[in-house]
Amino acid sequence: MKNIHRSLVIGCSLLALSACGPDDIASPGGGNITINYPAPTPAPTAPTPTPTGGLSTAAANCPTIADPQGLTDGGVLSGPSGTWRACTLPRTLAVSSTLPRVPGVLYQLAGRVDVGCDGGFAAPSAGSPHASTTVGCGTLTGDTNVELTIDPGVIVFGGTGVSWLAVNRGNKINAVGTAAQPIIFTSRQNIVGLTTEASSGQWGGVVLMGRATITDCKSGGTPGVDCERDTEGASDPATFGGLDDTYNAGHMDYVQIRYSGYVIGIDKELQSLTPEGVGSGTKLGHIMSYNSSDDGIEFFGGVVNLKHYVAVGAEDDSLDIDTGARVKIQHAIIAQRTGVGDTMMEIDSNKNESNSPRTNVKLSNFTFFQGKTGNDDLASLFVRGNADVSLMNGVLVSPDNPCFGMFADQGSAVGDRATAAFKSVVMKCSSPFVQEDSYKKDGVPNNAFANDTAKTAFGDGSNNNNASFTPAVTRTLFVNGTAENGVQWSDPADAFFDTVSYIGAVKDTVWYSGWVCNSAAATFGNSVTGNCTDIPVY
Repeated sequence: MKNIHRSLVIGCSLLALSACGPDDIASPGGGNITINYPAPTPAPTAPTPTPTGGLSTAAANCPTIADPQGLTDGGVLSGPSGTWRACTLPRTLAVSSTLPRVPGVLYQLAGRVDVGCDGGFAAPSAGSPHASTTVGCGTLTGDTNVELTIDPGVIVFGGTGVSWLAVNRGNKINAVGTAAQPIIFTSRQNIVGLTTEASSGQWGGVVLMGRATITDCKSGGTPGVDCERDTEGASDPATFGGLDDTYNAGHMDYVQIRYSGYVIGIDKELQSLTPEGVGSGTKLGHIMSYNSSDDGIEFFGGVVNLKHYVAVGAEDDSLDIDTGARVKIQHAIIAQRTGVGDTMMEIDSNKNESNSPRTNVKLSNFTFFQGKTGNDDLASLFVRGNADVSLMNGVLVSPDNPCFGMFADQGSAVGDRATAAFKSVVMKCSSPFVQEDSYKKDGVPNNAFANDTAKTAFGDGSNNNNASFTPAVTRTLFVNGTAENGVQWSDPADAFFDTVSYIGAVKDTVWYSGWVCNSAAATFGNSVTGNCTDIPVY
């Protein structure tokens, strides 16, 4: 089975899990960093309302929610933004509930929090009971159909490292913020003022589990028949997979996820957001990952589309897509911090090349920046195994690393190996391509491909591609310069993609305006939430 060493995790309850993290995972420090941002050009329109600039005053009590267990008063937290009432969610939400935005209230995950019970591979029906894999849920005769709604402007924080939100099969999330009031998932340290530009891995993350088809099944499973996987690292089961490629896990829009990726063991961390076997009915848009100790997003199988994605400071892959995922993404900005991070994109189903469905990725209108990194996988864009990749209208700036590499597991059949196609992609790197015979994984040469596979796939000089481009765009605002605007764009020829006549993530419409946070690694100008080390007060 494929060793997905950057994936999801942890347990469910309030058990204290000991963990040892990689050396490059920074411990939280004290104080915040003040950055003076230049005026953006073109200047985005500031959304309203903006933060008051004042301090928060803790609410007198927690609001009432529909779940009969209710919210538990976790006391008052104090930090640079004032005081807040911490209202703790129950271990399992048993009925559909809404977290309203109330001045002076934050919502706490005190450990793993389940949205409903796991309904299984297929929805159970009367006469066909199913034992839920969600701890304490017993036997079901139908989906629990719990929907967690989170109102615009709400802040949810992980109270401990093992805190994470698990949206189980047969249930949904409805976390839809606005540009003026994005929803923020973050850590307790962020609330009390103990995060810095190097902080990460302080809580788990958000996990969406669905019933779409996947590969790399757990023991005994067959892709396309009965394939399921467990969320890696979870001390109690958190299972995903099925046969419904239209599965709807809910809707997330205008959401920031900060400081995720708690480390519970070697190579076992959570991502900011992990869609696992979710289907085309799931809606994802305007998602920001900030300083995940693992990936920004990792898609495990399923069929899902995403528009408007920002990943800053991921310490592994900013975008990881594998195990038969079929994903379309448009309008993406990635900026990694210098000295940390692995690939910008890792696309594969490595060591299960004969599995079906194949991982398939289409990405258009992206701007990626990578600093010097101890990149285990050598290339900023890394494609291997059973995967088909189409990249269009993109800008990659990675002056200290090679741009692109393609690899295959030794012995894999030629027809099972990855393919890649590029149109209107420009790159500036230390070298354009990784030579396959120089690549080693676990000390073993991996030279199943001919030596010039990556070079041939890119096609420098054809299809408007340029492997030695001189960029004008910068990490400040990410708006195209004259050089980018001079590149001929290509039509993705797919109904999902917006029709735009430019390469890169941003030309005239500054779609990130207001709802993302700022940091030294990436400056976006006006923000209703301020610096990523700050907590907004509306």
